[in-house]
Amino acid sequence: MMRRTFTSVVAASAIALGMAGALSAQEVTLRLHQFLPPQATVPAKILVPWGEAVMAASDGRIAIQHFDAMSLGGRPPELMDQARDGVVDLSMTVVGYTPGRFPRTEVFELPFMMKNPVTTSLAFWEMVDTDFQSNEYKDLQVLGAWVHGPGVIHTKEPMTKLEDMKDLTVRGPTRVINDMLSELGAEPVGLPLPAISEALSKGVIKGTVIPWEVTPAVRLSELVTNHAEFTGDEALYTAAIVLVMNKAKYEALPDDLRAIVDAESGAKLSGMAAQVMWDMDAPGRAIAEKAGNTIVQLDATEVARWKDAAQPVIARWVEEMKGKDIDGQALIDQATALINK
Repeated sequence: MMRRTFTSVVAASAIALGMAGALSAQEVTLRLHQFLPPQATVPAKILVPWGEAVMAASDGRIAIQHFDAMSLGGRPPELMDQARDGVVDLSMTVVGYTPGRFPRTEVFELPFMMKNPVTTSLAFWEMVDTDFQSNEYKDLQVLGAWVHGPGVIHTKEPMTKLEDMKDLTVRGPTRVINDMLSELGAEPVGLPLPAISEALSKGVIKGTVIPWEVTPAVRLSELVTNHAEFTGDEALYTAAIVLVMNKAKYEALPDDLRAIVDAESGAKLSGMAAQVMWDMDAPGRAIAEKAGNTIVQLDATEVARWKDAAQPVIARWVEEMKGKDIDGQALIDQATALINK
């Protein structure tokens, strides 16, 4: 009887130790919520690899749970608040889906600001780290800040010159980009990316601005047949994207785990994310080519006309920033210098 009792105690102890080991091996589970389908570039090739890198660096003590396509509820414009309020631990979103909330960040969405998505993203991250984090993102912890590749205009009708934008209903993702579309003669319609397919199918819009990279996720090449690219080293537009974390959750992490999250995030994540999105422009473009769609590259002379036409957007933004006690021109100068650096 004593032998059986001793054996039972040893077995129970082994089970308890095993459970304790399992618990210590995974001390923190973080829920990451975002609006794209799981097969899209950002979740599949950026967020999942980032989460795996964090898990590996922490020896399994941090686990990232991925919830795609708004599967935890709400709408894309609510993702910032979901992370801020602790509804989720992490969220990835387009900053401009919450218009007016993050005005400093808009500097990177100004027309023809972006020259190279990687250098622009590193500049974006540096300005977040040294400035934006302490003011407009003070209620969140920003882990990554990046932009996508050169913006393209995708339309049902041919787009070969600036005049083709006249009265065209075009979906735009953010306040600044919609202001630019309006200045160029179009009628902008603000919609998050998941709403593009239905809006095109129902004729609510006749075109959209998105990078090539994300076109497969919304089957865009089946819905429009014309695509206009801009030659040169400056892009018509880009959108600012962030991965943010609940502030309290971030600060509650043990020091060693917080250091691991930091090491896998920041400039490392921002540059990687931009490069991945840029690389994935080519496969998206290839789908349109295979479909026999028309892809027009606007030459330098035509691009210059668009650039001139967009200048009032920049001037208007600088003036708007004055009303918020923000030196918009200083932000433009700083962002430009960092991108060039």
